[in-house]
Amino acid sequence: MLFYPFSFHLRFTCSSAGFKPLQHTSPSGDRSSHIDNLVRKLGPTLPKDILEGFVNEAKNETSSTNATPRSQQKKGIPVPPQVVLQPLTNKNISRVSGKAGMKAGVDESEGLCELKYGSYCIWREENREEMKDSTVKKLKDQLFVARAYFPSIAKIPAQNKLSRELKQNIQELEHVLSESTTDDDLPPEIQKKSQRMEAAIARAKSVSVDCNNVDKKLRQIFDLTGDEANFHMKQSAFLYQLAVQTMPKSLHCLSMRLTVEYFRDHSFDKKLSEKYSDPTLQHYVIFSNNVIASSVVINSTIVHARDSMNQVFHVLTDGQNYYAMKLWFLRKTFKDAVVQVLNIEHLNPDYYDKVTLSHLTLPVEFRVSLHSSDNAPAIHNRTQYISIFSHSHYLLPEIFKNLEKVVVLDDDVVVQRDLSALWSLNMGGKVTGAVQICMVRLGQLRSYLGESSFHKNSCSWMSGLNVIDLVRWRELDISETYWKLVKEVSMKEGSALLASLLTFQDLIYALDGVWVLSGLGHDYGLNIEGVKKAAVLHYNGKMKPWLELGIPKYRVYWKKFLNHEDQFLSECNVNP
Repeated sequence: MLFYPFSFHLRFTCSSAGFKPLQHTSPSGDRSSHIDNLVRKLGPTLPKDILEGFVNEAKNETSSTNATPRSQQKKGIPVPPQVVLQPLTNKNISRVSGKAGMKAGVDESEGLCELKYGSYCIWREENREEMKDSTVKKLKDQLFVARAYFPSIAKIPAQNKLSRELKQNIQELEHVLSESTTDDDLPPEIQKKSQRMEAAIARAKSVSVDCNNVDKKLRQIFDLTGDEANFHMKQSAFLYQLAVQTMPKSLHCLSMRLTVEYFRDHSFDKKLSEKYSDPTLQHYVIFSNNVIASSVVINSTIVHARDSMNQVFHVLTDGQNYYAMKLWFLRKTFKDAVVQVLNIEHLNPDYYDKVTLSHLTLPVEFRVSLHSSDNAPAIHNRTQYISIFSHSHYLLPEIFKNLEKVVVLDDDVVVQRDLSALWSLNMGGKVTGAVQICMVRLGQLRSYLGESSFHKNSCSWMSGLNVIDLVRWRELDISETYWKLVKEVSMKEGSALLASLLTFQDLIYALDGVWVLSGLGHDYGLNIEGVKKAAVLHYNGKMKPWLELGIPKYRVYWKKFLNHEDQFLSECNVNP
């Protein structure tokens, strides 16, 4: 929601010195508090003692290969850097987090706003619409200012004419606004009335008055307007976060229609392929509960493959989406590649914590916002979304017992180059190949990681594109290490992040930056040439390409791998 700023700057000829701020209680206070509580549930924050370390340690650090600051320097009140983490949940399709905190005022720094809201503030700026009914808002501003001056002018006998004029103009505007809520409703002569009011206000400003009365009235108006704007901004941020964490109606329709069709027609059932367990082939694993997202990943990988005959895709999903996924991929052909859909709830892996593993958990994203120093301008603010393995990823050695190596792809990626070179990587005894993010190092999380042994200069890493040596994984018993760490940090927020970072310490093979370009789900400032040249595009962040909130100039690279002519997509009006 946009608010028309005050068009009149106060100019007093005061007979009293100084102003006293008023104590004001807004009727929107309770509502604003309620919105705060709602948004707070979407993203808890790390303890304050963690945040202090980010200010100095992040200074002069370069961001990840695709973090591009976009904020221009504006006036604002510096705030401490924040790290926002989201607990694991299997109902969150976009797997992102957010913390609500809003600073009201027209001089708010967008960079500081991004520290609190992440990509919401960027999205708001990029999608700002032209203000509607500006004339009505201007008339309301004139009415506010005239009401502020009128009591003081009325007390001066020499200004009886001006007092009557102000009163008449106030009554006329009150009458007009009582019958008009939009510019289209305003009478034809409104411009003349507005000009008369503006002239009266200008004369009132030139009169020497007791400023206390005017100041009191205008402060009340300012507080009311500020509180109302603050409330609506918080509400907008909450609705934005709700939108990106909720499955669109069209995608829910698609899943339901495919499920019904599966049980209606069994002619699509096929026998199991021997390729599913052949260790000599190239096996790709995708954890997803999103039909079209996983389809785009597979389509884009096969289109750019030199030889699709060696490719096998394993889609791990939950019980709710299993039959929809199965029918979707049975109906499609993918050149010479094969696709296997697995219901993770039916696998029953031989682990002690079967309650935790009874449902699919998707890669989790954590928003990290850094402010380089206390006095640095907002242009130095940096925000990154770090995606990490979930509990389900640590079942890979058990699920694929006959395989030696797999490539794990998140369902929010698009492949633009042949990936066969990944299978010949010599990782030097490392367990997994991943993109490293050195913007956040383990040393910056020292007080949050506890007394665990770790190297403070170790970089964090990203899921999205990961090459996993399952043989080495089994030798080092990575899964058992992870579950022990999860037990140790289970009472802390973001246990998956902490346990994964510690589990793979010194076991990450850093992939070359040309393999993956991330940030397409939150960063408007990526270089388009870089986007075109990247082997894999990672839409990490809140603005996923299948959502209407997705960044338009990046969505085109995702949409071209979706078959819009499919019958079910048309019936459910799926048109990302």
